[in-house]
Amino acid sequence: MTDPRYPELARVLVRYSTALKRGDHVLLDLMDVPDEFAVALIREVRAVPAVPVVEVRHSRVNREVVRATDPRHAKLMRDLELHRMRKMQAYVAIRGSGNASENADVPGDRLGLYTRTLRPVLDHRVNKTRWVVLRWPTPSMAQAANMSTEAFEDFFFRVCTLDYGKMARAMAPLEKRMRRADRVQIKGPGTDLEFSIQGLGAVSCNGLRNIPDGEVFSCPVRNSINGVIQFNTPTLYAGTRFENVRLEFVKGRVAQATGSNTARLNEILDTDAGARYTGEFSLGFNPHILNPMCDILFDEKIAGSLHLTPGQAYEECNNGNRSAVHWDMVLIQRPEWGGGEIWFDGELLRKDGLFVPKDLQPLNPDRLK
Repeated sequence: MTDPRYPELARVLVRYSTALKRGDHVLLDLMDVPDEFAVALIREVRAVPAVPVVEVRHSRVNREVVRATDPRHAKLMRDLELHRMRKMQAYVAIRGSGNASENADVPGDRLGLYTRTLRPVLDHRVNKTRWVVLRWPTPSMAQAANMSTEAFEDFFFRVCTLDYGKMARAMAPLEKRMRRADRVQIKGPGTDLEFSIQGLGAVSCNGLRNIPDGEVFSCPVRNSINGVIQFNTPTLYAGTRFENVRLEFVKGRVAQATGSNTARLNEILDTDAGARYTGEFSLGFNPHILNPMCDILFDEKIAGSLHLTPGQAYEECNNGNRSAVHWDMVLIQRPEWGGGEIWFDGELLRKDGLFVPKDLQPLNPDRLK
């Protein structure tokens, strides 16, 4: 018997997030996802009617694909994947691996080679298709969230099917403010950072690209960041978990980086020249997501959080930085996490995780639920 929540989530992905139209081609890229949900998703796509193209992957197999890749193999995969992606109008990716560290022992040079070589596939998908990406709930995710499997599944479907239309209306004033802002200041324990976002625009994320969602992002002017930021949540990148990451910026570049695994942290930041510059700055405010679980699709939306991203910039807010890396690092500023402030052009925008200006208060958790 199919879980009744499956068709509900499938409908959100097909009818809202990717807004499929008659005849659209959509790539359903599914890794470690229950067959029952894959069937529900295919049926919803065909009900549009649109055309589903299905790719079923497994994380252990995918690890082996990347573990011993070489330039010839990576280029072949790039050419095949790019040819297919160019035929798609939409893309849905769902990842459900039971082991978030599956790629922890993949050699860094192999992972970097594969990521760099296949970057054009990601760029085409991000810039030329209507896409949405989400995780599938697993016992390991429940453990990371300090919840039972049943409680986490209830949380997952609740947060993934909330009223994103209401959220979209509430975030419009923040996007407007971010578009016209110049100087940004971030203050808090171990953090004193300043940069410009002038002229780089802003994008509201309201369930059309990620599920769950709840952020508005811009991008720092490439050479403008100065100061230090101390992140207070764990972060997972390339299968390695990092804690207590501290970045010191000088004229936009990460001049010093430390954390629980400083050597590996700097190895990733040395992937290419752009990895030590930033490609995104964002404010998160999903009212249902309160604590980190080392899963960035959830953590970057935490209520009262911000994230800053070493690496590649998105075309929508493009500061010109290019890199194979795009690493969202999250700082929570609610009081129980140490508090903090965000200022735009000398105006206090958010204090201890709550928006201060009247037009932004509908984004606070008590108003957004």
